[in-house]
Amino acid sequence: MAKNHIIYNGYSPWMFNLKKAEGSYLWTQDDQKLIDFSSGWNVTNLGWNNSEIAEAVVAQAKTNVYAPMWTADAAQNTYAAQLTAALPKELDVVARATGGTEANEMALKMARAYTGRSKIIGFKDSYHGQSFGDLSLGYLPSYVEDIAPLVPDFIQLDYPSPDRTGTSAAESLDIFTTQLEDVLKKGDVAAILTEAGIITGWGSVSITAPGFLTVIRKMSEKYGTLLIVDEVGTGFSRCGSLFAIQTEAVTPDIITLAKGIANGAGVIGAVVTTSNIGDATYDKAKLTSTFGWTPLACAAAQKTLEIHIRDKMWEKAKADGDYALATLRQLLAGNPLVTDIRGKGMELGIALTNNAGSQVVENARKNGLHLAETGDTLQLMPPLTIERNVLAEGIDILATTIAAIRI
Repeated sequence: MAKNHIIYNGYSPWMFNLKKAEGSYLWTQDDQKLIDFSSGWNVTNLGWNNSEIAEAVVAQAKTNVYAPMWTADAAQNTYAAQLTAALPKELDVVARATGGTEANEMALKMARAYTGRSKIIGFKDSYHGQSFGDLSLGYLPSYVEDIAPLVPDFIQLDYPSPDRTGTSAAESLDIFTTQLEDVLKKGDVAAILTEAGIITGWGSVSITAPGFLTVIRKMSEKYGTLLIVDEVGTGFSRCGSLFAIQTEAVTPDIITLAKGIANGAGVIGAVVTTSNIGDATYDKAKLTSTFGWTPLACAAAQKTLEIHIRDKMWEKAKADGDYALATLRQLLAGNPLVTDIRGKGMELGIALTNNAGSQVVENARKNGLHLAETGDTLQLMPPLTIERNVLAEGIDILATTIAAIRI
């Protein structure tokens, strides 16, 4: 669909012109004030147009705004040191990218270059970006049928979450463990790419049993396969820890970051890996990006990470997420449209029946609440800075909206 000379896709249809955004609120072109439960899909975790981050960008703009890829600006060096210090010590080098799609594509190239293998494992109905390689990891068949064929040698496994398998979390994990080893023992898989126990793409908010990452780490090490964890959606306090890998204390071989990395104030992504992998693949994998890590974006990313650590935003995210889950379950108990309510930190999902998702999104907006269009599972991603009373108001609007729908 084209609107105002811009092409929008069916999964993210045009809703309104954004006039203003601040903190936990958006304003439409008609001056309607909306509580935001999207964060731009896990981007503005620290609130829309955070003033501290804006000031850091303005200050950097007075010094330097661009550095070509064969140089390093001071802002880049500072952020590389800051970011690696916040991650497990083994992950000590960074490849510069512009966003999640590019970061994941870089990681896939590094895995093939490092292992000399071609096969990559992803999970059905997961999302890691818009390149042919990223789409090959977990595409919905209907989504890519007009642009096929995709990249060969990608293996899609079933995601071991109760909402998909119809079994308990423990049973799902046991079945998955067997399936994974059957694939890995052939010795031809370069890497497994996954989010950290939750799917934040496609709107599913599917959650695995605890131990998912631990199983993959053990199996990948056993068979010489790299583990790539996509923290594009889960990173920067969203899931109740600074990075979601910390929930199981697992150190992957490669981690990818974007979205909340600069709180929307800069176009930036990152691939963080070990010196060993970086040194072995930097030339083979062609890790170049014209606009990767502009000094402006790095200034925004520095201040973003500083705030997350200073304010321990993950603690607030966990507390608010626990509150939101409990409140939603209480308010929506017995509603025939609701089949499940689940979440991790402030990444929450409400599974609906009868294709009610789009109607809920539209009606909620009329009632003063902005939701992302995410299909049959409403994906709730409020800014992590949201005040508790505003969060409660948004939840009440949402519950009232769902209760009013008759399908």
